[in-house]
Amino acid sequence: MRYITNYKIIITGILAFFAFSCSDSILDKDPVSSFSGQGFYKTSSDAQAGVYGIYDALQSTFRVNFAYWGEGRADAVATNHAGDPVALIQNNLTQSISSARWNNIYETVSRANYAIKYIPDVFENESEFSLQLIAQAKALRALSYFFAVRVWGDVPLITEPYESVDQEFFVPKTDKEKVLDQIVEDLIFASENCKDNFSGDKTRILFTKGGANALLTQVYMWRKQYNEAIESAEKVLDNSQYSLVSMNDWSKIFTSGYSNESIFEVGYNETQTNALRVLYALGSDSDYFPSESFKAAFEDGDLRKNLIYDTTNATPKKIWKFFGEGFSDESPDPSSNNIVLLRLADIILLKAEAHNKLGNNSEAIKLLNLIRKRAEIPELDETQATALYGSVESAILHERLIELSFEGHRWFDLVRTGRAISVMGPINGLSDEGNFVWPIHEDALNRNPSLQQNDFYR
Repeated sequence: MRYITNYKIIITGILAFFAFSCSDSILDKDPVSSFSGQGFYKTSSDAQAGVYGIYDALQSTFRVNFAYWGEGRADAVATNHAGDPVALIQNNLTQSISSARWNNIYETVSRANYAIKYIPDVFENESEFSLQLIAQAKALRALSYFFAVRVWGDVPLITEPYESVDQEFFVPKTDKEKVLDQIVEDLIFASENCKDNFSGDKTRILFTKGGANALLTQVYMWRKQYNEAIESAEKVLDNSQYSLVSMNDWSKIFTSGYSNESIFEVGYNETQTNALRVLYALGSDSDYFPSESFKAAFEDGDLRKNLIYDTTNATPKKIWKFFGEGFSDESPDPSSNNIVLLRLADIILLKAEAHNKLGNNSEAIKLLNLIRKRAEIPELDETQATALYGSVESAILHERLIELSFEGHRWFDLVRTGRAISVMGPINGLSDEGNFVWPIHEDALNRNPSLQQNDFYR
């Protein structure tokens, strides 16, 4: 039984609360002056349920958009599918596409803000438990805002629940660097106050110190703070809860979930389902299938190839990574599988990249080879990496392309490393850094007169 089911049981009593207080977005609804979070947060059980409600909101945020935002504009995927998939891969973004909506992100932020404000009132004295709950809420708020700044750039930064007509209702955008400052502040708090672990599988679907440090590593890499990224990554790598699984168990990271390699997963079940099958496993009817350049990117003998996509049938091919080799229409329904957002291989490769940026190529190569060795492809030295891929950095990014394929990293990697135009320009004409972000959805613009469309889309 997946622990996400327990979220449903625990938060049954608060669904009406959230439906009333944050039905669409704290940015998009009419003011409600009579509501107070104090009306819900009365007991420690309420506090726990309120935090579980934040996790519940993540399900809607990431069920499709982890792929649209992180893969849909990059070179590993191709599509025959109308709507967002073709708009993203052809770089024809408009303010009406569904992935331009931020409703679900701000729903998550709203729930986190209520928890952060009112959980302290539940406890007569500050306690380890209350700090752990607040830390989870801050980590989830940071996760939401980190996606927001990478997708839209400058976004409204809201850190208080909306409760009074005296508050600013039409919130303008905040400079993305200030949003990132808040993200780092929240994650440092979370890294210090989250639990080390939870019992059983819950330690993979609730934020822990390891999860906060892993996300902090990603944030520092986005900001090019390489020393800080290495420090955060080391805290993850030194954590005995996390280890690379064997190649025999590699597919189980995604098909079964809760592996030792997993750091944080968004939990799904038979009621709250993912969209993985529609995204990746319907062949020509999928939102996405592997691009020709991706299929050509594998080195000879790479054991991951047959586990990532269908190598047996004519194109377009199904992506098997999240379902298991040989997945077909007769296979068990994968819609209750979790989506893995943070895992150890990602952090190892980010640490390798950070060391390379600081000139520590021997350490970078050592980390790179941890991932290559598992896939049973030859380990490289600096000379070989440069000969094969042009540079050590390119070798690391190529490894990320394969190892983390279709998990929601590739587009952000291209933007973060300054390669988006050189890689995607020949594919879809991308030529302007202002085009890296999405447009703000027209509904948000219509509801909030303080918002201005992102410059490229005006």
